[in-house]
Amino acid sequence: MKPTLAPAGHHDPRATGRGADEPARPGRAALGSHTFPTPALSVLALIALVMSFVNPSFLSPGNLGAVAEQSAVPAVLAVGLTFVILMGGIDLSLEGTMAAASLTTALLVANDRNTIDLGLWAIAAGCAVGALIGLVAGAAVGLLRVPSFIVTIGTWQIGLGVAQLLFGDTPPRVTDESFRALADHKTAGLPGIVWIALLVVAAGWTLQRYTRFGRYAYVIGGSEETALLSGIPVRAYRAAAFVLAGATAGLAAAMATARSGVGDVGIGTGLLFTTIAGVVIGGTFLTGGRGGVLHSLVGVVVMVAIANAMVLAGVSSYIQQTVQGVVVVTAASLTLWRARRRLRVIK
Repeated sequence: MKPTLAPAGHHDPRATGRGADEPARPGRAALGSHTFPTPALSVLALIALVMSFVNPSFLSPGNLGAVAEQSAVPAVLAVGLTFVILMGGIDLSLEGTMAAASLTTALLVANDRNTIDLGLWAIAAGCAVGALIGLVAGAAVGLLRVPSFIVTIGTWQIGLGVAQLLFGDTPPRVTDESFRALADHKTAGLPGIVWIALLVVAAGWTLQRYTRFGRYAYVIGGSEETALLSGIPVRAYRAAAFVLAGATAGLAAAMATARSGVGDVGIGTGLLFTTIAGVVIGGTFLTGGRGGVLHSLVGVVVMVAIANAMVLAGVSSYIQQTVQGVVVVTAASLTLWRARRRLRVIK
């Protein structure tokens, strides 16, 4: 028998063991599955308004294009990470996964270290490496029931170890012009990596909105017990979310490699913070069950815009880090404020 989901707002006392007279809590899937990231957009509009007075060049086409380009890689990372977080997990392995995928991609396109040249197929190889690392994490979380926090710290180190083995003595420099064109060539004023990011976001939103995988992500994050009682194979879906996050990390690594022109162990440094912060600012609950891909995209753009605005305003790099940290803590607090009484466990 196929698992069925109750319509939004419907409550079956048998699903949770409550009596018929007990008040039902609205499912978080119903609360957050189709909301729009209005608060994050309001923050973005406020940044634009303030910077129009502080430094009008913030709104220049050239700087907006730079913000879009800087947002491309973390936006792709955020798409995969969103599904992991929607299910109540976390993936801290992104920087290690990107390291392994970057070296793999750089060594499989035309480069100055070997004679291998797979052309753009090297991007698929980078995604496959990321997906494989994600599969290791997903199997440990989904099948062995190990907390995702611990598992993904381990897979982070696995990815870094693989990257360091591939790195050798010198970083491989990419000489494939078609691969470099992904970052250098512009269409409608935007580099190829921005268009790739937009396609990935569109695919992620479609997956979230119109597929069983996306619908079940909300149910699992809202209440794993309810999902199990509904017949949903929770372990398989959790594992699949980590594979997706790994694959998007591999693609993000290939995009970053095309932009820098070298395979680099540290290519993902700092992106874990930007990505998770973007997901939180966008309104996706770290406890799962609410948010979405568009929320994460807007949150990432907000994080990048804040950093860009502070650079244009001449703010010290130390103060920049402090401000970004304060923004993340504030956003997380405001996001979970109304739901704090419903949270039985703080992870």
